[in-house]
Amino acid sequence: MASRLNPYISFGGNARQAMEFYKDVFGGTLALNTYGESGQQDTPEADQIMHAMLETPSGFTLMGADTPPGMNVTQGDNFSVSLSGDDDAELRGYWEKLSAGGSVAVPLERQMWGDVFGMCTDRFGVPWMVNISEPQA
Repeated sequence: MASRLNPYISFGGNARQAMEFYKDVFGGTLALNTYGESGQQDTPEADQIMHAMLETPSGFTLMGADTPPGMNVTQGDNFSVSLSGDDDAELRGYWEKLSAGGSVAVPLERQMWGDVFGMCTDRFGVPWMVNISEPQA
């Protein structure tokens, strides 16, 4: 298996809902593992997500988990998830779904460097950047 770089997002108790939302946005296969399945079945966190991994048909991988008790989670302050490529329709589709119910910081429009770019924060507080470049000749 090749090495890969992908975001890993910590959630404050809503990892299942967030990861299912991302599956609805991007499609693919979502694997969810709870704390209970990992030997913590008699704890209040038994139904929370210990590890989630979404692998999409476009080759994206997104991982996440509910933050264990005692650890603080500050969502959106230390990362952005970047989507980039030259498939205008696909990337605009992701943008529409991600920005719905969230907030737009930079509208998806042509920028001074020539690409179409936008920044939004989805309804789960996760910041996204979408960059659409011209198709390569």
